[in-house]
Amino acid sequence: MTSQVFYRKWRPQSFSEIAGQEHVVQTLLNAIKSGRIAHAYLFCGPRGSGKTSTARILAKAVNCLSPVDGEPCNKCDSCLSVNKGNALDIIEIDEASNRGIDDMNDLKERVNYSPNIMRYKVYIIDEVHMITREGANAFLKTLEEPPPHVIFILATTDPHKIISTITSRCQRFDFHRLSSSAVISRLTHICGKEGISIDPEAFKLIARATTGSLRDATNLLEQLITQYGNKIELAQAQAMLGISGDSRIGELARYIIAKDVSSGLKVINAVAADGLDLRQFNRELVDYLRQLLLAKSGSAEMIDVTVDDLAEIQKLAGSAGLDYLLNTIKLFSSIDLRMDGYSPLPLELALVESVLSQHTKEKAVEPQGNREWQYQRPTPPPSKTVKPIEQARPSSLVNKPSKVAESPTPDYASDPAEQPKLSEPLKMEDPNDLEYLRTHWKDFINFMRGEGSQGNLDARLRHACEPVEINGQVLKLGFYHEFHKNYIDNRKYLHLIEKKLKEVFGHTYTVTCTMMPQGQKPELKPASSNHLVEAALSMGARIIEENAETEEK
Repeated sequence: MTSQVFYRKWRPQSFSEIAGQEHVVQTLLNAIKSGRIAHAYLFCGPRGSGKTSTARILAKAVNCLSPVDGEPCNKCDSCLSVNKGNALDIIEIDEASNRGIDDMNDLKERVNYSPNIMRYKVYIIDEVHMITREGANAFLKTLEEPPPHVIFILATTDPHKIISTITSRCQRFDFHRLSSSAVISRLTHICGKEGISIDPEAFKLIARATTGSLRDATNLLEQLITQYGNKIELAQAQAMLGISGDSRIGELARYIIAKDVSSGLKVINAVAADGLDLRQFNRELVDYLRQLLLAKSGSAEMIDVTVDDLAEIQKLAGSAGLDYLLNTIKLFSSIDLRMDGYSPLPLELALVESVLSQHTKEKAVEPQGNREWQYQRPTPPPSKTVKPIEQARPSSLVNKPSKVAESPTPDYASDPAEQPKLSEPLKMEDPNDLEYLRTHWKDFINFMRGEGSQGNLDARLRHACEPVEINGQVLKLGFYHEFHKNYIDNRKYLHLIEKKLKEVFGHTYTVTCTMMPQGQKPELKPASSNHLVEAALSMGARIIEENAETEEK
């Protein structure tokens, strides 16, 4: 004779054994004690939350010959037959296999027969959302006005898929996902009855891995017992669940916070070389980063770790910015390792991108539109710019010196609605006029707003480069930092820049990237050597103030 699996052997046999569903249990007990038993119930909730077990206990309780405060006695012939699974008047139907109109018509005929032995004939219909629309319509009249000796208990994990006409004919009960404490309490009870010794921390791992499904948790417990016997250590539970518990998770998190790309890449490749499951490693890393985020947000009490580990997490979180943590978690949690769980490349890219986004000094914000993520640069202080001289003046002012106007540079990045609209190209007559291109380079970057896969290509260019040479149709951009150059020196980004250059200046260029000497900006020519300023001076203007652009530190 084969032994029963744990989830069947330890299935609850009374309402008091149902874990974590007190709101459902109390209502059903009151209904049974008062005799207010409905003709149809709808149990909704995630898998493993106790829907089918509760349905069987309810069917047993309404037919019990000696109920005690609504609870089945589990001693009478009726209760014993239900416990053994041979009660003729308790019919369980799986609608995944019996979902058509013919099945519903057959059910409609069978409900008219009186119970064989018990007081009520109870139909437990699982996965009721699988019934076809035609089958549901055939079932409606029977569900609304069944014979007095029939009770329907419908169960589903997807209540939104059930047509409203069925839902409206039932008393609905929503089963909650079980808490970790409820799962641990039930597993502890089972281990006590079975004589099993298990590390309490292993219970926490099982509860976390099964996400509130008591049936899955019981199955995992049985697997551990089968493999390791009646004494189970934490390391054995970690091995069974595929949890590495590797100290390099914390080490990599420290390098991420310190923005140490080189050391972080070494850790990732060492983990890959040791043959660890990178998908599981990444899941644990994201969980560790989440703990840092909670600690940084002042919610350390929600972190379930030891006192020593909590102190380390709080110390590390104190050295990280909240926006940086948020962006880093988004990057690592979006990694898709399903196709190749052995390549470290996705982890490497997430690490570099998280550090690179911080170095660009662009602050991450959530947009109002559909774009998932975009960057908004800080508003710079107003700067004075030389503008063309005023147009025709009255004759009385002809001999007076013209004053060079001054005006703040508009911050187009602060509001997408204020983005400049290009009605016609800038009047760049000579395609080789490098000074003209450099003079209007900031205007061109403002017109780049919204370009790129994340709409932030302008942020990648701003304060990162400037035109340094035009040779025919080849425009060379000089970059101040290697990581900016490596990011932009990509054919898809260069194509977007070339396209926008054509729109703004009216000339076609092929863009190439180079590094500025010693990573520094070139010295700017005096304003008086600019041909636009010279023309303004020749027409009577005068320079009020000359600003030198300083490099962002």
